[in-house]
Amino acid sequence: MSIELVGSSIVTAATFFLIPTLGEILAERSGILNLGVEGMIISSAAGAFGVAFMTGSIVLGTLAGMAIGGLLAFIHGVISITFTRNQVVSGISLTILGTGLSGLLGRDFVGSIIKALEPVPIPGLSAIPFLGPVFFTKDILVYTSYVLVPVLWFILFRTRLGILIRTVGENPTAAYSQGVNVTLIRYLCVVSGGVLCGLGGAYLTLAWMPAWTEGMTGGRGWIVIALTVVALWHPVTAFVGSYIFGIFQVIQFSFQLSGIPVAFINMLPYLSTITFMVVWGILLSRQKVRRIIGAPSALCVPFEKE
Repeated sequence: MSIELVGSSIVTAATFFLIPTLGEILAERSGILNLGVEGMIISSAAGAFGVAFMTGSIVLGTLAGMAIGGLLAFIHGVISITFTRNQVVSGISLTILGTGLSGLLGRDFVGSIIKALEPVPIPGLSAIPFLGPVFFTKDILVYTSYVLVPVLWFILFRTRLGILIRTVGENPTAAYSQGVNVTLIRYLCVVSGGVLCGLGGAYLTLAWMPAWTEGMTGGRGWIVIALTVVALWHPVTAFVGSYIFGIFQVIQFSFQLSGIPVAFINMLPYLSTITFMVVWGILLSRQKVRRIIGAPSALCVPFEKE
């Protein structure tokens, strides 16, 4: 396997991790933890594939996936924002719901395949040695992930909306006292995050692996939640972290040729996730470090108007 092909495979795998991670960052920055990422991704993947298979339209399939992700996130929002119920319980329930929904949506399409989203080489950039074939001969969803990183960074750290989002995530009571609609901001972030998770699910079955089988996410949605922490709730470090996990994803296929047991190889992405979480847990246990890079202060804390 050529180095360009390996690099291209890493970009493809990393895109799947990156898009939902950006969505989870947006939700958690507003103070809402959504552990339903796995459920949103797999149900969106099934719905996107089903619509694309029936209509022959990748665009409609993608929109369907985003809509499913947004709808499930809205359900989580109603439970955790409007009714201020436990966010962890709601998120885990959403994963169970999404997993079941994926089986329902995809039951008639198990084993089916479609034509993958076509790559669109970018003129000029695609001719750059090594970088061109690896980064600039991809499909539109990969390019979208490139754009989402600076866009989300700009929104969070260079706009008034970003200030409101981060304030709501740090101290919703203070934000409310200044006239900020905390509920609206949190709904906006949670649903937008769900839409991005849905886009990640659509990417899985319409571009990366253009087929449908039950459970095809393989628990990768949980890696997204870990990546959000590893990335320190920042879009740029999410980009770096996603590509690191993309490397692990590709390496496991290369190891299969070396005689290493497949079960051990399949453990690598999750083993690396646990390792990262332990390291960051040690760092975040130090008060000074926590103040600099810790989670939003109001994360998982329900807000009730006095």
